[in-house]
Amino acid sequence: MAASTLSRVLNGSSRVTPEMALRLSKAVGRSPESWLAMQDAHDLWLARQRVDLQGVSRLAFAAS
Repeated sequence: MAASTLSRVLNGSSRVTPEMALRLSKAVGRSPESWLAMQDAHDLWLARQRVDLQGVSRLAFAAS
């Protein structure tokens, strides 16, 4: 992995991809799944900062 790629991930301008998760797992440790879970948690945190849910309401489903 290029140093510039790692730098972009650490600075938040690039995401951890499945391929990168495999490389990080081998180079640093932890499972690839944990690297991807951390990326998902970060993405969800960012979305919570910018998404306005005020106009969203729960759907009511009819019983069948």
